[in-house]
Amino acid sequence: MKSNSYALAAATLFAASTVAQLDPIVIKGSKFFYKTNGTEFFMKGVAYQQEFAGNGSTTTTSGGTEYKDPLANATACARDIPLLQQLQTNTIRTYAIDPTQDHSECMRMLTDAGIYVISDLSEPANSINRDTPEWNAALYARYTAVVDSLANYTNTLGFFAGNEVSNAPNNTVASTFVKAAVRDIKAYIVQKQYRPIGVGYASNDDETRTELANYFNCGPTEDSIDFWGYNIYSWCGQSSYVESKYEARTEEFSSYNVPAFFAEYGCNKVEPRPFDEVQALFGVNMTKVWSGGIVYMYFQEPNDYGLVSIGSDNKATKLPDFTSLSSQLAKVTPTGPVAASYSPSNSPQACPTLDSSWEAVTQLPPTPNTASCDCMVSNLTCVARAGLSDDDIQIQFDYICDPRQGNNCGGILANASTGSYGAWSMCNATQRLSWAFNQYYLNQTATNTRNANPCDFSGQAQKVSPKPANSCKAAISQAGAAGTGSVSDAPTATAGGGSSGSGRTSSSSAAAGFVGAPAFDFGILKLAAYITSAMMVGAGMMLL
Repeated sequence: MKSNSYALAAATLFAASTVAQLDPIVIKGSKFFYKTNGTEFFMKGVAYQQEFAGNGSTTTTSGGTEYKDPLANATACARDIPLLQQLQTNTIRTYAIDPTQDHSECMRMLTDAGIYVISDLSEPANSINRDTPEWNAALYARYTAVVDSLANYTNTLGFFAGNEVSNAPNNTVASTFVKAAVRDIKAYIVQKQYRPIGVGYASNDDETRTELANYFNCGPTEDSIDFWGYNIYSWCGQSSYVESKYEARTEEFSSYNVPAFFAEYGCNKVEPRPFDEVQALFGVNMTKVWSGGIVYMYFQEPNDYGLVSIGSDNKATKLPDFTSLSSQLAKVTPTGPVAASYSPSNSPQACPTLDSSWEAVTQLPPTPNTASCDCMVSNLTCVARAGLSDDDIQIQFDYICDPRQGNNCGGILANASTGSYGAWSMCNATQRLSWAFNQYYLNQTATNTRNANPCDFSGQAQKVSPKPANSCKAAISQAGAAGTGSVSDAPTATAGGGSSGSGRTSSSSAAAGFVGAPAFDFGILKLAAYITSAMMVGAGMMLL
């Protein structure tokens, strides 16, 4: 989906303002509360998205990038909401919505049913990829468009800036880009003067769980998460509070200072699922720490986690898991303190120590700003031609960012293990390629008089006359000639936006391919590592 199409979403905002109101959920300390009466809110949630592989992935079940927006199908909402009510559902999680669609009917029906929505901000074709992570203008445009489409509904509970992006020690640097997304979306909500809406992260249950939880919670409040979602499938069949490690996880999160809940749960190794964990999750041992959870999932798919099957006649049929879950939820009535008498005492966690199992630094990438990127391009003499394909861009990056061609790409690199970010690393791929073309052109013009046409690149570059506006001068000056400075005086514009060129970023699935970033088919983060290692090899050859 092109980022400039997000402007169409504005047409649906009026509809949002006319939907009936549901008491907003607010955050105080490590708990959720109803805003009006101050009663603690516990999620009795269900993941609600058809033909979409959540459960640790952001690709569709077919491996593609298409998805069905569950909040844009009023007929399906009318069919499913009564069944969700039978499960005492008060929250649904959606993994990808289309911000250009009208969600007013579904949101109205959900409001009438007392059901809140927590939505992921990404979509399969636009999310932070764990292997080639970036935080760029296209992603910012996508994420803020989702916020715009849902923020005016009072039953919007919050947003996930990422889902299981880092899942092993060798990709923890990706969390730096997700945390930058958290920072910028929180700031955007304030900037747009929306009511307070939390921004969080959903993590899987792996060896880096503690470091991940601490990393997203540490540091300045404006950079850290508002809540923590935990995707956990350790209670299978007839397990127990201790055997399932629920006790251990509860102890680990007992000092967390923002709400924590199960963003996905419901192991299916034993079928039908007995859902015995419901009694523990909403029991006295866990409600002091956890704010409930979200069962994975409503729709029956090939992964066999469904509570309901949708037939060819589009009718819903309850599955055995539905009956089991309904029975278990009917037995629980979690209670907690009221907001007025609750005094939070927990503090933010300390940031993880950098070592072989955790490589993400606390310095975050710059906030995407299309006006700054446009300024940069307007100051160049050699730029990429319009309309280059993703493959063409990739081939040129492979060549021009090779250290043997000179230092052409410092201004567009992002290294989350050192905290070094080029001023233009957040621009789209065509803009970054233009920067690299121009650096090559300047270097060749200054040092290689034999190169008669250093701005050609097989006809994929062209010379232009630089025409930066006066409003661009501060940003260009702060970035510096090498593009490695920090831009603090960005020109006024909507960050993100829809500048020309490739801005596509693939999903966080480890198997997903990556298109539109510099560097040997692996994004700007790995390019930085490649250049460093290549320079070391070059130095070694010189010593020899």
